[in-house]
Amino acid sequence: MAESETSTSGPSSRPAARGPVVNDFSIQVATANGSGSQSSNTVLLRALFQMGVPVSGKNLFPSNIAGLPTWYTIRASKDGFVARKKEIDVLVAMNAETARDDVAALAPGAVAVYDQPLGLDALRKDLVFYPVPFDALVAPVTKDAKLRKLLRNMAYVGVVARLFSIELAEVEAAIAKQFGAKAKARDLNLAAARAGFEHAAALEKRDPYSIRRMDATRGRILVDGNTACALGALFAGVTVVTWYPITPSSSLVETLASYLRKYRVGPDGKATYAVVQAEDELAAVGMVLGAGWAGARAMTATAGPGVSLMSEFAGLGYYAEIPGVIFDVQRVGPSTGLPTRTAQGDVLSTAFLSHGDTQHVLLFPGSVEECFTMAVDAFDLAERLQTPVFVLTDLDLGMNVWMSDPFPYPERPMDRGKVLSKEDLDRLGGFARYRDVDGDGIGWRTLPGTDHPKASYFTRGTGHDESAAYSESPVVFEANMERLARKLETARSLVPAPERAGEGGARVGVVAYGSSAPAVAEARVLLARERGLETDALRVRGYPFSRAVHEFVEQHERVYVVEQNRDGQLAALLKLDLAPELVPRLRSIAHVHGLPLDARSVSDEIHTLEGK
Repeated sequence: MAESETSTSGPSSRPAARGPVVNDFSIQVATANGSGSQSSNTVLLRALFQMGVPVSGKNLFPSNIAGLPTWYTIRASKDGFVARKKEIDVLVAMNAETARDDVAALAPGAVAVYDQPLGLDALRKDLVFYPVPFDALVAPVTKDAKLRKLLRNMAYVGVVARLFSIELAEVEAAIAKQFGAKAKARDLNLAAARAGFEHAAALEKRDPYSIRRMDATRGRILVDGNTACALGALFAGVTVVTWYPITPSSSLVETLASYLRKYRVGPDGKATYAVVQAEDELAAVGMVLGAGWAGARAMTATAGPGVSLMSEFAGLGYYAEIPGVIFDVQRVGPSTGLPTRTAQGDVLSTAFLSHGDTQHVLLFPGSVEECFTMAVDAFDLAERLQTPVFVLTDLDLGMNVWMSDPFPYPERPMDRGKVLSKEDLDRLGGFARYRDVDGDGIGWRTLPGTDHPKASYFTRGTGHDESAAYSESPVVFEANMERLARKLETARSLVPAPERAGEGGARVGVVAYGSSAPAVAEARVLLARERGLETDALRVRGYPFSRAVHEFVEQHERVYVVEQNRDGQLAALLKLDLAPELVPRLRSIAHVHGLPLDARSVSDEIHTLEGK
């Protein structure tokens, strides 16, 4: 793979594999954007999954025009590891533009399946090469030149299946699932895969890699995080969805809209929901707050550039105390290409998004199952706390396919928070919208349309007293700000609690969150097995941090905070939150390359920093 595109280092010095390597290797497919490889890669991934082998798939595509390079990495791991593997064991080189660089980055002993006219076997003598005449293989399948170009990709699926003992029947079943009722497309792709499979029978097997059937995926599903978030929002009772398209969040709303069309239509045939594509992200979040104020469960989905545009309304939501949910599928930054790759770069800015002393509640799903469950949590928290709640995923978690147990059906009723009914107002005789009567910083509210003369109140930003009357009194302002701070303290016990791993007696702790967690889980195994370094781990799932996060730091001499951004943003938040004497214990391990995090990079850096 080209170092400038998909690698963070030069060729690996890893020694060639000795003996058979079964159900434990990675396959990287290098193609051109828009060539139709996505379907082929999904078929290959699903065939492995159907054979009971734990798998993960990482799409390293840039958001750019057709024809530019794209890579897809499939990892089979008998141990169930799902983070990206740093080393590429098998390369499928289909893109002439990047083929030489892709081959140059392989470790000695790796495998390269390539389009025969590229002549890649002349480049190196320490790799196993399998040249394949893909054009000749698909020529009998169809006379349509455009279709032949697409079918080349399914032909490599057949070749790879034969070389590495992936059952053809499972490939065929995966193709049938991929193309569904599109009979012509299904039949053409079946023919291309079979042509590749039959051709590979003549190739002399000279590598150690193979797949054998396991039973490690029974009862599990394959799903991406955006779909899981959409399902969670559906089950949470969302009724208003506003958005402006942006990679990598667009599929979240598109998928949710399809579910709403299917499941949210009343007996009269009319929709019981609203999906609005706004003119920009600022308008989208403004609509969310308007709907939340009116009593609807409302949300939007965006990425970092969109979050930036939402700043002013985010502050209004915080100070006026209006519920709403914002899904931020994080990426590197603005523009197209590299900036649309994965990152965890919005953590610090989103926590304090807007002006003044604004501070927001953040949720950090670490799996597709948590994308579902935390979507439900977010709507409950937004109404319980009467504030915008941000769910921070990223491109890796949101758009890539992950294994998961089936999602749990939500058992608890919706938490609408402190809402006064007509009967409540009859009993109380009235209320003060911004008065803290319970000591948790959260006032009581009514919903528009409540049939009581005492139900109405003004909704105001920063300058108001307990009764929502306008005020510029410094005393009143300070009291209101202190109340909002108490609300954030209340949130510490309401956000999802962190999860610990390890025996609890290690000197070294590792903190992770979101899509960095799978790499950290594997890195801890590598550190113990290869370096003799035992570690404890904590996966942070929400902000403001609970007391358990502070206790974890207190219990360890050094704590490494692993994340995918340049500046160690979660570590910075921790430093603001911890007692001053605990801050020196933190060490930041920050990776910023736009690629999903791999375990080897984490374990090597911790080993180095430990002075071993």
